[in-house]
Amino acid sequence: MKTFIGADHAGFKLKEKLKPYLTKLKYQVIDFGNKKYQENDDYPIYGNRVAKAVAKNKNSFGILICGSGQGVCIVANKVKGIRAALAEDTRDAYLARRDDNCNIICLQGRYTNLDKAKIIVKMFLETKFKALKRYKRRINEIKKLEK
Repeated sequence: MKTFIGADHAGFKLKEKLKPYLTKLKYQVIDFGNKKYQENDDYPIYGNRVAKAVAKNKNSFGILICGSGQGVCIVANKVKGIRAALAEDTRDAYLARRDDNCNIICLQGRYTNLDKAKIIVKMFLETKFKALKRYKRRINEIKKLEK
């Protein structure tokens, strides 16, 4: 499964450490940058790249990392077809997938260590959407807002 990943300077180190872990789990990891550490880069560039790739590739996922996770989440949610969620723990990741069928997970590069990031991302990628009538109805309401 294609998994697009991106991060600014505050998430760069965590992104680089997550990539081999994701590959080990048999995900096809596509890195949208930044490709090298740049102290003054801006998260909207990477958030937008990943979100557009996820929107174009059905059944793919995205992982975005910035300092707080909030910035990349805001950017990703501007792209039609994207439902991005900030996850501070596995519960957040689980519910984002199960209830809201989110396709991008956002992490806090400044506050999430590698071990915690691994379990959050694994939970997100392995959780299936529980297609209950009420969940589908709510997602359809969101889609109407995108028009």
